[in-house]
Amino acid sequence: MTELVLIRITGADKPGVTATISSILAQYEVTVLDIGQAEIHDSLSLGILAAIPSTAEAAPVLKDVLFRIHEMGLSVSFTPVTPESYEHWVAGQGKPRHIITLLARTIQADAIARVTSIAAEHNLNIDQISRLSGRVPLDKQSETTRACVEFSVRGEANQTAMRAQFLEAANDLNVDIAFQEDDVYRRTRRLVCFDMDSTLIETEVIDELAHAAGVGEQVAEITERAMQGELDFTQSFEQRVALLKGLNGDVLQGIAERLPVTEGAERLIRNLKALGYKTAILSGGFTYFGRYLQSQLGIDYVYANELEMEGNVVTGRVTGRVVDGQRKAELLRELAEREGIRLEQTIAVGDGANDLPMLSVAGLGIAFRAKPLVRENAKHAISTLGLDGLLYLLGYHDRDIH
Repeated sequence: MTELVLIRITGADKPGVTATISSILAQYEVTVLDIGQAEIHDSLSLGILAAIPSTAEAAPVLKDVLFRIHEMGLSVSFTPVTPESYEHWVAGQGKPRHIITLLARTIQADAIARVTSIAAEHNLNIDQISRLSGRVPLDKQSETTRACVEFSVRGEANQTAMRAQFLEAANDLNVDIAFQEDDVYRRTRRLVCFDMDSTLIETEVIDELAHAAGVGEQVAEITERAMQGELDFTQSFEQRVALLKGLNGDVLQGIAERLPVTEGAERLIRNLKALGYKTAILSGGFTYFGRYLQSQLGIDYVYANELEMEGNVVTGRVTGRVVDGQRKAELLRELAEREGIRLEQTIAVGDGANDLPMLSVAGLGIAFRAKPLVRENAKHAISTLGLDGLLYLLGYHDRDIH
């Protein structure tokens, strides 16, 4: 009768451990039912679920493994596994799988405790934990440090309730926690659409134009109310643009050259392009500045509002249809169709209430450093890191990117 044994090997990591043990098992025609290995700070943990055939007795196999492991200065333990226990484990493979991503400048134990406690409360089993961020020297931690731990979990859960608990934990601990399905689309995203103002850049261009026109306070007040969702975007936009009437067009270039690009934006887009993604700006701002960023960052598509000029003077109007929240969602759908991909393969990133429609239709919608209303209504949020934190949500390690 086949015997099932879980072999656990621990100790200082060194080359050849897995090769040595698997070679011994091969001599006895052992079947490997499961295998997993992790290395933490040069410490190895290797597990092998072995099915020892009836033609070979377990004792000689395990004796050979024990002897060789002792020679290598490692520790080993053997645990018998019953057929019933094995079949129960096999039955669990059809359960839904999700990824929980924990992001922060530095990750404290209380954040991991909170995340794993919520997962346990919803009867989710953690199959794997991985650190996606690079190694950070103790004397190098700063405001630009990035830390990310990814949990692969399995089981049925009330996703709405879990997201609410994760949002509460994120607010309490000043971290970000994303919870997404671990499916084929997570690994095949192909289009990323960005809002521009307060997302790709750390300012609202219309506020910069308003300061140049001497109406800064009036426009800023309307802008803030619109972003909070207190005003209809199109009406508020038209009100703000009207206040710019008479502004000399020569100031646009200077404003464009001073636009503060958001932390991580250049690194993110550089890597997205290298990985074959298409990128787009879908903005309720102005085309002039979107085109400028396009040339600076290498964006593929730009859709925004065309500021009307007469004799190099702003008229206080825009031409064409205003790019509001609904239009952004429509444009995302159109770009997905143009690129020949499914909506599940798209990503949308924005900070304001007018971004919610595109965040909701995208396969992965991310509220970036967003207003409370937007964070509460978006499925995912990044507030503690720069835009390149998005790469962690896609499952990339720091070693994969530049």
